[in-house]
Amino acid sequence: MVAGEVRAARKNAPPREDVLVAAMATIAERGLDGLTMAGLGRQVGMSSGHLLYYFRTKDELLLQTLEWSEAALGTRRRALLSRRGPALERLRAYVDLYVPEGARDPHWTLWLEVWNRSQNAGPGERDRQGAIEGAWHRDLVALLAEGISRGEFRPVDPDRFAARLRALLDGFSIQVAVGLPGIGRGDILDHVGEFLSEALTPHGDSSPAGGTSQR
Repeated sequence: MVAGEVRAARKNAPPREDVLVAAMATIAERGLDGLTMAGLGRQVGMSSGHLLYYFRTKDELLLQTLEWSEAALGTRRRALLSRRGPALERLRAYVDLYVPEGARDPHWTLWLEVWNRSQNAGPGERDRQGAIEGAWHRDLVALLAEGISRGEFRPVDPDRFAARLRALLDGFSIQVAVGLPGIGRGDILDHVGEFLSEALTPHGDSSPAGGTSQR
């Protein structure tokens, strides 16, 4: 790309977020197979070459789209967890936000694709993926520690429990996101609610530490 074309691309390019919004909308409407650089360029008024100038590769476009989507989820997650009230209610809200809405949930579809492509990713991309996972983990650890300190939860190791809980959520969520028959969103929330009740309810307290969706 010559200097004049670069300047024109910068001048005519839509805001970066517009490209990411369009990419996410395409995934939601047509799935990942429907997302091409040429098609996305037509949507936002850029050539596929100009898109590649900004994002370098489709892998980078997907990762940036995931980061943008995660930033929006992070804002919602922090708002939920900062509410007043029992830690248990906020833990339920965390789980509800974590679990996919159903088969082909666009965020989970994108998450799975980025992780699948990351087998050949460099250390920089790995660090960025780690930052996404780390944000979910840290918020969960803090919430568990708060619930333990207030006597709402059994005194477990918050970091180890958070790792196990997120592994459980990931395993169930992937089954729903890819559309495996026999398990739905409600089933996940029931299973996780039972697990939390068994694992976190303080001794002598029969109240459940989980439950079905509040939606």
